[in-house]
Amino acid sequence: MLVVALLVFLAFVVGMVFAGSADRIATGVHIAGVDVGGLTPAQARARLEARSAKLQSVPVVFVSGTHRFEITPARLGVKVDWGAAVAEAQDSGGGFGPLRGLKRLEAQLFGADVSPPVHAFDTALAFQLTLIAREVNQPHRDAAVDLRGLKVAVVPGQDGQILDRKAAADVLVRSLGSLERGTVVPIPVVTDAQTVTEDDLTEAVEQARTALSAPVRLKLGPTTWRLPRWKIAPLLDLPDHGANTLALGGTGEERWMTRLTHTINREPRDASWSITSKGGLRLIPDRPGVLIRREVTEKALMAALLSPTDRVANVSVNSLPPSLTTERAKGMGIVGLVGSYETIYGGDANRINNVQLVSRLIDRTLIGPGATFSFNDTTGERTEAKGFKEAPVIINGELGTGIAGGVCQVSTTVFNAAYEAGLEITERTNHALYISHYPLGRDATVNYPDIDLKFVNDTPHWLLLRTFVGSDSLVVNLYGTPVDRRVVSETAPLTASGPVPIEQVDDPNLLKGQKVLETSGLPPQETSVQRKVYSATGELLHDDTWTSYYQGEKRVVRVGTKEPPPPPKPTTTTETETTPTTTTPSSTTPTDTTPSTTTPTQRSKAPTPNQP
Repeated sequence: MLVVALLVFLAFVVGMVFAGSADRIATGVHIAGVDVGGLTPAQARARLEARSAKLQSVPVVFVSGTHRFEITPARLGVKVDWGAAVAEAQDSGGGFGPLRGLKRLEAQLFGADVSPPVHAFDTALAFQLTLIAREVNQPHRDAAVDLRGLKVAVVPGQDGQILDRKAAADVLVRSLGSLERGTVVPIPVVTDAQTVTEDDLTEAVEQARTALSAPVRLKLGPTTWRLPRWKIAPLLDLPDHGANTLALGGTGEERWMTRLTHTINREPRDASWSITSKGGLRLIPDRPGVLIRREVTEKALMAALLSPTDRVANVSVNSLPPSLTTERAKGMGIVGLVGSYETIYGGDANRINNVQLVSRLIDRTLIGPGATFSFNDTTGERTEAKGFKEAPVIINGELGTGIAGGVCQVSTTVFNAAYEAGLEITERTNHALYISHYPLGRDATVNYPDIDLKFVNDTPHWLLLRTFVGSDSLVVNLYGTPVDRRVVSETAPLTASGPVPIEQVDDPNLLKGQKVLETSGLPPQETSVQRKVYSATGELLHDDTWTSYYQGEKRVVRVGTKEPPPPPKPTTTTETETTPTTTTPSSTTPTDTTPSTTTPTQRSKAPTPNQP
């Protein structure tokens, strides 16, 4: 106890001797490497802030390998809290009497260095780290397998290095907050180890050598394709970029598989009918389609490539059945001609295009027993996207131009083919204007989607609709089982049903009172067709009457609106008095020309360019 008491007394005495002033920082204390011992807190802070301000534009040199970066504190917005550092330094030598003395004695003997709190602008720091990473980062390179000709070789891998962003951020901020310059600061990096080594590729190398050891044969039924070694090489996906297995998928595999697919794949062909030179029908058998099973075929090919002995790969396919088989077609009863009709067409190139295009859309349509044929449903909307063009057409009872002009040539021909076949016709609309090159009262207009042409297959067998487009004529045939129906028609004459509509048009080039006939026009007309259809035994099957009403074509008369010139002033004398005589003006007296109404005559079959 005496010894302990003596030691405590000595410590007290020593503490009191070295206690010094509490208002000053202990001797031996450094802040950021600067000696601040013996200074008051205010003096220490002023000294530190002054030195820090001078160093804001003085760079610190950071290095990594051969890369060198000079960065100033101002670039990263580095701020040092010198007040907090001074307070910590003062606390390291503070306390009560003897305790303060002992702490200051320790600082004098061993020294004390205070690191001030330092902060940087986060966005600037992150951007600077990204710039450093671009230069410093050297990603690892994995071992890989390569081909030199047809020889398999291993490309060794190599470890890399990448920036340790967290540690680097700490080093940058602390170094830029320091008051020391001239020392090169290393940038912390970490090793980026390779993930695939040469040892990891031993099996893949052996597989690649086996794959290229001999040709491979692909087999589909009796057909065989030989795949030589030089064609196998571009099909292989050799291990690289971290992979360690061999697979198919090389630079040439997709191209080769596409060619093989095009060679093997085949769309199914439905059974169909062709027309013989004598007008009869010949049944063309169906043909199933073929679709390669790519994944299964590639798996079989890979197995053959990895086998040193069994180097044959079977191509796997699926069979695609046709929609209409030969057996089903035989049972449809399509054996001969049931109805036919021909119309002559002409006009501009756009109209001819539309006639040919819509004819192809309805060609080879099959109509089942009891089914209804719809012209609009079969063709769909007639649009420019489908290839239809602008051509003459009747719009609101007047001739104009519109998309798909000429389509009614085809609908009229279809109507008459069904008419002559004695089929039940459930929907038909005549044109707004009378068209002379169609059979009287037997035209049929269509307009998608509201005006349609429909007929019913009221025979016990299927019907096949065929169109044959020539240079100037269109033929529509209906094939099925002939039922020997007899069609009797009676057509009423075309008669006027009202006066010619008159339209007067003001003409500023004609004098008032003058009229000029521009077009004579036609009166509205009407006609009707009665059709009776008899069976082979004489039974009346259908008794239909179609009445057609055609709008009149306007008689256009131009009427003058121009004011006549003023009459000349009379001449008088004082010596001689003469009796004026009346003379006839030289200008022609205005007359009203009224055209006569004539009965329309039968026109030729070929339409003029302005006719639908």
